Amino acid sequence: MSLTKPLRGIIPPLITPLNPDFTLDYPSLIKTIDHTISGGVHGLFILGTTGEFASLSSDVKNEMISMSCAKVDGRVPVLVGITDCSFAQSLKLAKKALDSGAKAVVAAPPFYMNIDQSELINYYQKLADKIELPLMLYNMPSHTGMSIEANTVEKLSHHPNIIGIKDSSGDLRYFQSLCELFEGRPNFTLLVGPEEYLVETMNMGAHGGVSGGANLFPKLYVKLYEAILAKNSEQIQALQVSILFLSQNLYSHGTYKSNYLKGLKASMSFLGLCKGILALPLCAYSDEEKQSLRKKYDVVEARVKSILNTSAN
Repeated sequence: MSLTKPLRGIIPPLITPLNPDFTLDYPSLIKTIDHTISGGVHGLFILGTTGEFASLSSDVKNEMISMSCAKVDGRVPVLVGITDCSFAQSLKLAKKALDSGAKAVVAAPPFYMNIDQSELINYYQKLADKIELPLMLYNMPSHTGMSIEANTVEKLSHHPNIIGIKDSSGDLRYFQSLCELFEGRPNFTLLVGPEEYLVETMNMGAHGGVSGGANLFPKLYVKLYEAILAKNSEQIQALQVSILFLSQNLYSHGTYKSNYLKGLKASMSFLGLCKGILALPLCAYSDEEKQSLRKKYDVVEARVKSILNTSAN
């Protein structure tokens, strides 16, 4: 499968299913990949924030790349996160992605070191020069400590190997500025991270979303994407309300900063897609917390099934 430009659709940021010893859980990975692809998604993004890339060993990262690409087997494009504080390690991950059959790589700014926009431009240009796969920028200021400014994105977009950006800032003004900058260049991919903003950003000009909830209910997000393209306002409203309901109930359970990942992986364990284990330093909900989340999950699942049945008729 060749990579079309711009990338379009729903591209879940795949979880990394883990065993209790933090090795890769192969059976769960296979189930999750088949589950998402059967739900109609348009690609898969591995080793992103939802994939807990920063907490994984090199062995698990390499296995995740090779196993995912082999299982997907060209059914949809696989995008591989290569974010690392080490330039050399990012290059190694990019080479592994290339050799495994991935179609593109994704990199957020290196974290920990204090860098400015000029250094960031230099970094991305050198990265794009060295790798063979197309590169997508990844704006995640809450985790990296800096934003890829809109003007920086515009400058980097002229590199022939930089094809787009995934924005997870949650800043709609920022996303609007990107849409305005690239209005005359429709082949530069603009994807939104927070699923709650898929409707707003696609109406601005986004090409789709990297929606974490599509690990769990892929058809829900694909249906919303299709409804937006069809300008079906009634269906958009019904699907959007369900996605917001999911977010409010499954991603906000408790007072942890890691509630999103805790809630997503726990919910996927209820569906039998993974064991719900998070890589250290994060940890899963306690049994009591899972029991109370399960009640919320059951309500969300019933609501999602209902809206999907309604939209199919």
